[in-house]
Amino acid sequence: MIRACAKCNAKNRVPVARLTDTGRCGACHAPLPPVDEPLDVDAAAFREIVAGAKVPVLVDFWAAWCGPCKMAAPEVRQTAANMRGRALVLKVDTERHPELANEFGVRGIPNFVVLKNGGLVGQHAGLVDHNQMQKWLEDAV
Repeated sequence: MIRACAKCNAKNRVPVARLTDTGRCGACHAPLPPVDEPLDVDAAAFREIVAGAKVPVLVDFWAAWCGPCKMAAPEVRQTAANMRGRALVLKVDTERHPELANEFGVRGIPNFVVLKNGGLVGQHAGLVDHNQMQKWLEDAV
């Protein structure tokens, strides 16, 4: 994955297994903190992250036209921030990547999936708050 340094904006290649670790920018040596926001992913990035993650992964299946998905977005962001270093949060647009939604049997959105070691831990359709999302991730640890 490519991450930009907040200090110098240099692009840094970070292995998926290290997304939850604190690293250093290759250009200015400033700290690169763990990912603390949802990552909008395509199918290739999704598979790479799920296969290489050392921590649980929460996936938010959503679409731009979905009102409840828009209501869930701040909760998903809060979950990513609160679980920084302990979990990863991915967003999959079901309009752009219907193959992933089909793979997980997504029939209604928002739909949340928790994965650990590449395997399904749990799935929930419908709006929930960040406390519930965090509980799912903490239970998966």
